[in-house]
Amino acid sequence: MGEKLTKADVAKIQEEIDHRKLDLRPELIEAVKEARAQGDLSENFEYYAAKREKNRNESRIGYLERMLKYATVIDDSSKEDEVGLNKVVEVLFVEDDETDSYKIVTPIRADSIENRISIESPMGKALLRRKVGDTVTVKAEAGSYDLKILSIRPDDTEDEISSF
Repeated sequence: MGEKLTKADVAKIQEEIDHRKLDLRPELIEAVKEARAQGDLSENFEYYAAKREKNRNESRIGYLERMLKYATVIDDSSKEDEVGLNKVVEVLFVEDDETDSYKIVTPIRADSIENRISIESPMGKALLRRKVGDTVTVKAEAGSYDLKILSIRPDDTEDEISSF
């Protein structure tokens, strides 16, 4: 079993694959040819840089294609009043009496710096399908803590897919 992806994730990944194959690949191949034509390859930095970029592009294509091949497509729908994918949930950390907001996303869009929490994370698992007013216990490696759900709202902004 691979990554859990929504239909929108699959479309975004396919879009990136197509762009890399149809737009970037020909440009990078041409850059390698031009650099190779400059002569002595033993001291040709442009050749090695072009070759490295071409290989990086091919690696990314392979990574994304494998991700799609083994992915599990999940439903991203949820009731309006419950925590689900692509919703922002404002929570109260009960012990600290502090609030913060998190967007619940699939693992490939998670970014803790941007407060995008994966449905696979301890917090994401604890919050999923809960409602305003619920208090949940998050069991993490460092211990457990309680969160109270203060609000839930949809968020349709498109988040970047994580790099490999």
